Amino acid sequence: MESRSLVPHQADSFRLPIAHVRNVFRPHEVERKLAKLPGKDHENLRSTYERMLERGPERFQVKPSGVPDMAALYAELPNFADALDDLKRHVALSQDSRDGLEVTPMLLLGPPGIGKTHFARKLAELLGTGMNLVPMSSMTAGWLLSGASSQWKGAKPGKVFEALVEGQYANPVIVVDEIDKASADAQYDPLGALYGLLEHDTAQAFVDEFAEVSIDASQVIWVLTANDDRGIPEPILNRMNVFEIEPPSFEAARQIARNLYRSIRGEHGWGSRFQPEPTDAVLDLLAELAPREMRRALMTGFGNARLDQRDEIGVDDLPKPVSAKGRIGFLQ
Repeated sequence: MESRSLVPHQADSFRLPIAHVRNVFRPHEVERKLAKLPGKDHENLRSTYERMLERGPERFQVKPSGVPDMAALYAELPNFADALDDLKRHVALSQDSRDGLEVTPMLLLGPPGIGKTHFARKLAELLGTGMNLVPMSSMTAGWLLSGASSQWKGAKPGKVFEALVEGQYANPVIVVDEIDKASADAQYDPLGALYGLLEHDTAQAFVDEFAEVSIDASQVIWVLTANDDRGIPEPILNRMNVFEIEPPSFEAARQIARNLYRSIRGEHGWGSRFQPEPTDAVLDLLAELAPREMRRALMTGFGNARLDQRDEIGVDDLPKPVSAKGRIGFLQ
């Protein structure tokens, strides 16, 4: 579907500018579908078509005018350097040209709690398009991605349709979280929609099963996460760049903890009551935790220190780690 140039807005130092407007569907196709609907039936489908025509087909498309300074991302996500390198290569390819930003779908493979979803969120912040999360672990069928037929009671469009039709951007970040936990059954493959969506050419004419009109999903930035690749079909693996994410080193984990401390302190009004930097002892203890657990531990630490009217978190303010069979977490 067509795109046209747009004068870029003044971007901040951490976002790519909007440089194009792109059509994500064809209004005449929607009008034809709407005209064929029976008079009193399919009210949800009728409302969907009317909403599409009301919003129109044009969506913003971010496009790099240069390679942004990503030093802060490398410092915050040291164990994602390979994935960040890949993103930087794609940005470099599309700068100073008429081409839009095209990123090969990426699979972040690694143990739980090391920051895979956090990486995707930071990527969305860099692009400025927002993030759409599709949790595959909660799915019982594939229509969360591709929509369900309007013949079914309670049917509605899928996440891809919603991101492109209801969103503002032609190239949003869509995160398919824990793809290895998708449970297929004999009737419907929950990963079936990905075969076409992860291929640039076929994604240009993606058809949501609810709306049954072509949507241009070719510009979507796909980030998939998994703990184990053994349950992922080979044809889907072959459509992605796979990055094995290792837990951060001890020193890298200390830096992550320091950055997180600063971030939490800066995001809250009460943060000014605390010291600008955490102690070395606190950093050493936090470095033993997965990045996912660090925030919870720090919030507990801030709260305990505040109750004691201190401006510094001590080791005793942090919750005690609990690791038992079938249970990982904190003893508050």
